[in-house]
Amino acid sequence: MTMRRPLIAGNWKMHKTPQETEEFIVEFLSKLANEERIEILIVPPFTSLDRAGKLLKGKSLLLGAQDMHYEAEGAFTGAISARMLKACGCSYVLVGHSERRELFGDDDSVVSRKLNAALRDGLRPILCVGETLSEHDRVEEKITQQLTEDLDGIDEHALAEMTIAYEPIWAIGTGKTATPEVAQETISMIRDWITSHYDNATAQATRILYGGSVKPANAASLLAQRDIDGALVGGASLVAESFFQIVEAARSQ
Repeated sequence: MTMRRPLIAGNWKMHKTPQETEEFIVEFLSKLANEERIEILIVPPFTSLDRAGKLLKGKSLLLGAQDMHYEAEGAFTGAISARMLKACGCSYVLVGHSERRELFGDDDSVVSRKLNAALRDGLRPILCVGETLSEHDRVEEKITQQLTEDLDGIDEHALAEMTIAYEPIWAIGTGKTATPEVAQETISMIRDWITSHYDNATAQATRILYGGSVKPANAASLLAQRDIDGALVGGASLVAESFFQIVEAARSQ
């Protein structure tokens, strides 16, 4: 089996000014030795990326963005391109986060265009998929539809540059978490889908995260699951100490 390098990613959503971002980075880096076994990523709001990128240059803490436009440039008021993100020091970008889908109307065709644009311009996308509470009884159908449409035209070489994050929407910010067994079952299903649409080697090499109320208290049990390769962390990533505890849980696996 291919060894997949774990990734712990902190999605800050609409939190932290540039100054607050700097304070977090200084505190977090003081705890973090050079890290090679796992990847650690913070995903601040656009307004903090430039300062964060300068602070993180040459550091083992990576930088990502929460969203991007699929065009390289143009008359798109309020939008940010992949090239702009790279110029700030980003190496990753979230694509298709449930809040972008649910609140901002990103459908699967838009998600697909963003994925292709990120790959074209040298960013590593984290594709988010997941179901609402009302869809939970047909989770396989919902996620299969998302993967089929979002990854349309993506070959195995492009998929190797990506990470997939399973985020049950009913567990985001609610304090509810999919049990480790449920998370494992769904992520295993995603890996089976990749096997059937690509091949087993590609499926075994693809990194798949769990996201949804990940906290220091539940991180170890989630990350111990065979197919869970890391976590997309929300609220617990806003505090350097709690985010570091989740990183430590990943290191101990």
